[in-house]
Amino acid sequence: MLKNTLSRTIASVALCATAVVSLPAHAGKTLDTIKSRDQLVCGVNVALAGFSSTDSEGKWSGMDVDYCKALAASILGDANKVKYVPLNAQQRFTALQSGEIDILSRNTTWTLTRDASLGANFVGVMYYDGQGFMVKKELKIASAKELNGATVCTQSGTTTEKNLSDFARANKLDIKPLVFEKNEAATGAYQSGRCQAYTTDASGLAAERSISKTPDEHMILPEIISKEPLGPLVRRGDDEFFAISKWVLNALLEGDEYGLTQANLDEKKSSDDPNIQRILGTSEDMGTLLGLDKEWAYRALKATGNYGEIFERNVGKDSPLKLERGLNQPWNKGGIMYAPPIR
Repeated sequence: MLKNTLSRTIASVALCATAVVSLPAHAGKTLDTIKSRDQLVCGVNVALAGFSSTDSEGKWSGMDVDYCKALAASILGDANKVKYVPLNAQQRFTALQSGEIDILSRNTTWTLTRDASLGANFVGVMYYDGQGFMVKKELKIASAKELNGATVCTQSGTTTEKNLSDFARANKLDIKPLVFEKNEAATGAYQSGRCQAYTTDASGLAAERSISKTPDEHMILPEIISKEPLGPLVRRGDDEFFAISKWVLNALLEGDEYGLTQANLDEKKSSDDPNIQRILGTSEDMGTLLGLDKEWAYRALKATGNYGEIFERNVGKDSPLKLERGLNQPWNKGGIMYAPPIR
């Protein structure tokens, strides 16, 4: 009797667990708003080559921009249905908190303080970076540890100020920070010679050097003094939109891992690989659990290409920045980009 009762209880628990897993997602407030206005509102950097910047016709491009395009394609079926809101470092978090933007995709470092105190959730890591220094070659400085007594330009409202202070203290260097509210002012002061070095994320240094009138006159020093995992943020309190934003990024990473490109997506729809079938929606419907249809990941990948294509086009070998993939390679190719499986 006890054995039969126990068996029925176990079967009931298993059935309930299966039912919970299979429940479709309820649309959250943010998703409802995006669908109602038929547009995603995305906060981006005012101008950072390779991540978010505009051309002479006002067309946005960059890694952070491409993520917004992929997200819009997944939700609205059109990568062009995005309104880009340019924000400086001081404006970005307030814009997200106030609801001015749906998502912040603006080279923002994931830290404990930001994660715990801003009322926002980091979606994931779009780019593993680290803070470095740039100097003019004419100064003949080969290492950041030679900056004793130097004035270093940087931007306020970022993680770079504290990192600079920590680096100087740890290495017993007398470094004088010259801090500006806007990045353009910081780089302008560096270019004019008001400071001997400029410090920000290494990708940002490469971006600034690439748009300099004399890029060959500048050198990025070898030291990386911090961990800067950069990624998008969404407001807390809307788990549905958080899940969608997170899994669109994961889809771009999984596309890179499985070799799904803009060019071969339609061909790959006939693949026998169950992992590819789930990503492209040709077998199980993975979109229902997110409140989307089964081709949500297919549309994201078709709009922008996979993560590797986004990287190479904007900051890698096919861009003026020529950055190496490094840590941003997939886990199975020597990097640490590792997405949870779509299954």
